Amino acid sequence: MSELSLPNGESSPPLPEPLNLFSAEDVSAVLKERKWQNSELNEKQSAWCARAAALLGPQAGERAKLAELLGLVFQYDARTILQTMEAHVVMSRYAARDVLRQLALLLLDSVPLTSERFSEVITRLKERLDIRGRELFHPLRLALAGRSGEGELDRVILLLDEAAAAGFIIPVKTARERILEFCSAFE
Repeated sequence: MSELSLPNGESSPPLPEPLNLFSAEDVSAVLKERKWQNSELNEKQSAWCARAAALLGPQAGERAKLAELLGLVFQYDARTILQTMEAHVVMSRYAARDVLRQLALLLLDSVPLTSERFSEVITRLKERLDIRGRELFHPLRLALAGRSGEGELDRVILLLDEAAAAGFIIPVKTARERILEFCSAFE
């Protein structure tokens, strides 16, 4: 549970954590239905499914939304993404290109994008560009998750490198591969 600070300095009652209706088995079932995995899962894949359920489950609420979020992990084509109206809107905003350039520089190394590394990347982007909010996050999410939405996409981004390492039958593009593909399709 989390608390909110009120203007007078007092804390509000704790807010309940979002309910997670999904398990690793639900994630595995979606993967098999969508033909992203057709055999029994190995240990890495099973662990990834459990992590995906923990990260995406509370955001999904219903199975179709879970499948949609998982689709962002397994399906990525920068050229198609850049043809959408959403991409045009995001890329026309202040500093969007600067965010992508700096993000690409930060992800050029082959260090996996973990939660800690993602936090470091965000901190460095904020320091280097002195921007916050949608001007920072929407281009980042568009380039790495394929959409510019809200925080649930950050959870998708956190699953990319682990999914790539797990060896699913559909190769998953890492965060590094995605930003490189996005930048080359964009320029």
